[in-house]
This record gives sequence, C-alpha cells and structure tokens, in this order.
Amino acid sequence: MEITVKSLKLPFRRLNLKSRMMLILGLMALLQTSMLGWFAMQYLSQSLNDEIGLKTLHVAKTIAAMPEVATAVENNDSSYLQPLSLTLAQQTNARFVVVGNRLGLRLSHPNTAKLGASMMDDDNDNISPTLSQGLAVISKAEGSLGWSMRARAPIFSHDGEDIVGLVSVGYLLDNIDSVINSYRATLLWAILAGFGFSLITALWFANHFKKAIFGLEPEQIGQLYQERNATLESVREGIITTNAQGEVTTINKAALHFLDLNTEQQWLGQNISTIIPNSPMVDNQTISAPQFDQEVWFNDKPFIVNRLPLLHQTQVIGLVASFRPKDELELVSQQLKHIRQYAESLRSQAHEYTNKLHTIAGLIQIGASDKALSLIGQENQAHQVLIKLLMDTVPDPILAGCLLGKFNRAKELGLELYIDPESHMSDLPPHLPMDQLVSMVGNIIDNAMEACLMENAHGKQVSLSMTDYGTDLIFEIEDQGPGIDSALQPLIFTKGYSTKDGEEHGIGLHLVQKLAGHLGGYVAMEDVTLGGSRVTISVPKQAPSL
Repeated sequence: MEITVKSLKLPFRRLNLKSRMMLILGLMALLQTSMLGWFAMQYLSQSLNDEIGLKTLHVAKTIAAMPEVATAVENNDSSYLQPLSLTLAQQTNARFVVVGNRLGLRLSHPNTAKLGASMMDDDNDNISPTLSQGLAVISKAEGSLGWSMRARAPIFSHDGEDIVGLVSVGYLLDNIDSVINSYRATLLWAILAGFGFSLITALWFANHFKKAIFGLEPEQIGQLYQERNATLESVREGIITTNAQGEVTTINKAALHFLDLNTEQQWLGQNISTIIPNSPMVDNQTISAPQFDQEVWFNDKPFIVNRLPLLHQTQVIGLVASFRPKDELELVSQQLKHIRQYAESLRSQAHEYTNKLHTIAGLIQIGASDKALSLIGQENQAHQVLIKLLMDTVPDPILAGCLLGKFNRAKELGLELYIDPESHMSDLPPHLPMDQLVSMVGNIIDNAMEACLMENAHGKQVSLSMTDYGTDLIFEIEDQGPGIDSALQPLIFTKGYSTKDGEEHGIGLHLVQKLAGHLGGYVAMEDVTLGGSRVTISVPKQAPSL
C-alpha cells in the first residue's frame, strides 16, 4: 500500500503549480456540484412525492364528499360509480379512482375484472384505519396497476355519522420518475457547465497567482526561503526589515547582538519604535530613496547604516536596513591599512635589492670584481645575520616576514631597526590570530619610526624585544624620538587624539588597544631615560573566556 501511495504522489508533484491548481480546483468543483446535485435530486424527489401525495389526498377527499357518490355507495350501485370513476380519473389526470363499500369491496375499478373483489388484494397496507376510524391516509404501494402514490378517504353517510365506504385515488410513480429524469439531465449539464467554469476560473487564478510569485513553483519558494534565512544568519551585518506600519518582519541574530536585544524574545510583529525608540535607524516615514553609509547613534554607539525603501509604485510599503558598528568598520579599515603598509615594505625591499643588483652588475661590467664581491659579502652577511636571528627567534613566517619588511623599511628611511638577539617568540598559541598580532606590532613599529624621523628626535634607532616566557607574549618597542609628555600619555590611546598633524592620525594606537583588549591583553606606554618612548604589548597565551 505504501508503494502505491508514493506512486500516486510522485506524478502529482511533477505537475507545475498551474496544473495542480486546475486539477485541485476542478475536482473540488466537480465534487461540490455533484454533492449539490445529489441533494437537489433527493429534495426534488421528496418534494414531488409530497406534492403528488397532497394532490392525491385532495382529489380523494373531494370525490368522497360528493353526495351522489355517498348515495351510490350506500346502494352498492356499481353501474353508476364505474363510469363516474373513469370520468373523474380522466378529469383529474389520475391513474385510477377506485370506490369501495363498507366491507372494502370494489364498486368501481379501471379493470372491470376487479369489480366486487376486496381492495385488500390491491394494497399491502391495511384499509381498516379508513373504514373503522375514518382516517384519510396517504401511502406508496404497488397495486394491480403498478407502483403508485395513493390516498384513501372515507365516505360518510348523509348525516355524517356512519362510514359507508372509501375512495382510493392513485397517481403512478412513472410520471414522477420521468420528471426527475428530465431534471437529472438538466442538472448534469449544469454540473458540467460548473466544472468547465471552475477550470476557466482556476486557469485565471493560477496565472494571476503565478504572476504574483514571479513564476516560481512552491518547491522553489521553499528553497529560496531556506536560502534567505541562511543568508541573513551568515552575514555579519545586522539586518532589519519593516512593513508599511513599522512592524518588524525580519531581524537576524547579528542585529540582536548589535542592539543588545534578548535573543529568546519574539521581536517579529512588534513596532520598530518599541525596539529602537527615538532612532532614525529604521524609519520608513522619512525615507523615500536609498541611503548608504549613514552614521546613526543608538545607545551611545555609532553605527554605519544602509537603508533601502521598499516601494509599490511610488508608495513606501516597507524598509530594509543593514548596519554595523562604526568602530568595527574602522578596525577592519586600519587592519587593511597595515596590510597595505606591509605590502609596501616588501615592495621597498624588492626595490632596494633591485638597485643593489644593478650596482653589482655595473661593477662587474667595469671590471671592479673585487668591489662587487665585497658588496655582495657585506649585504649577504648583514641579511644572513638578520635572517638567522629571525629563524631562531620567530619561527612563525607571518610575524618574521613582517619584521623583515619593517627592517628594510627602516633602512630605506635611514633608520635602524634593532632586534634584541635575546628575544624569543616561538611559543605562539594556535588560537591567536596572526593578522591581529602583526597589525599591533607593525603599528607600534611604524609609530616608533615616525617618532625617530621628527626634528627633535634623539636618535635613529628603533629597538624591539620579544619574549614568550611565562603565560604572556610580551613585545617591547622603544624609539629615540622626542617622547610624550607624561600629562598626555593617558590620552594617547584615545580615538582621534594624535601629536601629529593630519586627519589620518589618532587611530593606530586606538586600534592596537582595541585589538589587545579583544585578545585579553593590554598596551602600555612609558618614557625612557635617554629620551623617546617605550610601548609594551602584552597578550595572554590562553584564549580569553567568552
């Protein structure tokens, strides 16, 4: 049975939505019209039977009330009643009119052979209620002339006290069947017409419905719904959509996180003003055109918001808003900036080596081979010492590459990057994101080199010391710049604060502090005795608890 059910379901699922709707609506219309037709035929049959029964009873009572009939019955005058019964049957369109006496013997009958016989032979029902109690009775029975709807009425004497006989009037049911059959044919045509109309209506509705859902099938809509939910939860931006009344129709987990909302509470259907009061972040009353990268404050936090109104013709019917904390965007921007600086350092290194190769090639061409060999030896010895130091000190290639790039950059700027040979940085935990560590160290080294290039600097050297002993990773970067006033040191990590001119300053140290705090560590700055500053970065080896 299970295999049969599946075999029936599969062909139906292979049909497109239009065919399914036409099939379902057509079958529903056929079922409904068939049921209505059946009830109508039953009601019609019952109504015709009731109508004919009442008509039969009326005719029977009318004939029984005729004085000449009562007189003829009292006299058992069959010669008078026989032609009268035939005439009355013809006038009333009755199939038969039978008159019987007090004993139930026939005094008239369409079949003269039945005259004088008992009426009990012609009816399965007992005629005694009519003769003994004077009751008028309607019955449906099979008599000598076939199935008929008959009515019996008592005939009273002239004084109305005695029952002298009865009248039985019948209408054959084949007339009723012919009427019902004619109605049945008409009803069948009505059912077919209703079915055809339903198919046409289903076709129109299916086309309209398909247009409203952009021609998609139900399975495609279900898949798109799943993809939409997966997309909303995969993006790192907060997304909120509202309808024309400002009620929330979509909100993803990132939005709940950014807005500090309870993830267990049901927010769908609530008005956006109750979730984000007094905020233009999601306000479809004031937005009629797309807005991108707008800064909006909520709970004393800046957000970068993109808003796109949903329009029906020219009317705003909803709004889609995506947002992200501004600090996080700036954090990513600064990380990208330092990655570009790292790439620039590598470019500088490649440029410097190209120049030296050209110099060596020129010395060889002019025959100064000794000087070429001496230059190669000096360059090779210096880099071999640095590379060996980095290989022994920093096995991680990302951090080592960063330090090598900074070394070449310092040399290009006329500075010296001194790496303490006693440094050791090999116990790097696997959970530590190296891009963030490189961003912090590279940023501090860049600041130190910029300090050494200032007019009132005390020297041209930047020193780096690293250690991974204990439970923390510690980096100390010391410069020979002019130093920072102790009164200003508490402000140095404030976002936007800088001792240098320019709009792009005042972000690097703030970024380093944010990254260090994210990793569970800290950044500290202090003056050194001989001038300049020392910055210490401390990052725990153990991952911070959530």
